[in-house]
Parts: sequence; C-alpha cells; structure tokens
Amino acid sequence: MKRRILILLALCIPLALFGSSCCSNTIPPEVVSGFEAEKYLGKWYEIARFEHRFEKGLTRVTAEYSWRDDGKVRVLNRGYDAAKKEWRQAEGKAELITAGRGALKVSFFGPFYAPYRVVELDPQYRWALVSSGEDYLWILSRTPQLPPEVLDSLQQRARKLGYDTQRFVWVEQKD
Repeated sequence: MKRRILILLALCIPLALFGSSCCSNTIPPEVVSGFEAEKYLGKWYEIARFEHRFEKGLTRVTAEYSWRDDGKVRVLNRGYDAAKKEWRQAEGKAELITAGRGALKVSFFGPFYAPYRVVELDPQYRWALVSSGEDYLWILSRTPQLPPEVLDSLQQRARKLGYDTQRFVWVEQKD
C-alpha cells in the first residue's frame, strides 16, 4: 500500500509543479453553473492567454471541441508558428467532472489530466474566460475579435479572481 502511495505522489508532485492536477477533481466555487457541454462544442478563437511553453509564439490559435465515440470531448488545439512557417496542433480529450458545472478535466498526455475551469461564460456561448490553475488563463471567443467592453469586463473578472492581467499575451487572429 505504501508503495502505491509513493508512486502516486511521485507522479503527481512534478505535474502539480507544472500546472497539472492529476490528484484532484475538486470543483472550485468560481466555475459557472448551468454549463451545457453541447453548446460549448465547436470552434473557439484564442483572444488572449498567459504565455506558456506549449503555445509560445503561436498566432491564429483556435480550439475545437467535438464529441468522441466514448462520450468524452475531443479537443483539437491549433496555432500557426510564424518562425517555422508551419501549423502546429495537439489533440486531447476532456470530460466533465460534474454535469451542469463548467469544471472539466483535460488531457493531452495519456492518463494525466489538468483542470479546465470555465469561470465566466456568455449566456449565448459567444465568449469564455477559462483557467487551469494560477498560471494558465485564456479568453476565448466564437469570433476572431471581441468588442472592447467585453474584453474590459473579462479582464476585470480575471483581476477579481486574483489573476495579473498584465500577463496576457494578445493573440493575433487572421482568417
């Protein structure tokens, strides 16, 4: 039994240091309620993000969500690397932690999941503010741009949640 616990800790501690959460499926109180996965499916444009190594330097970033045969959600992230003049993409899977809440877990690396928390969502599913721990934050939209008043509102919400919005990288979007 002790050996299993040590193995689990050996796997989870390094992941926790890099922003993943394999050991916890807790639902933070700030996620949206009334979340409908079916309405969330489709293409989203990344408007802003906190920079991290797996998206560094990418422009024209999108995320597409669709149902998989096993009932989980297929996640296809795509972005253009101008330095290499090529498209990069990563495919993962996500699943709801609790129906009706904007708390999911997402995996791009086998059995290792990270939190995906929808903390603000337009009632018509036109834009969203998504977090994955304190070091990851995204503003997503169904269109390549958002009106300034919506961006201001989402930044205010992020600051209320304790995020430093000065860290946002504004993503160049071209169709």
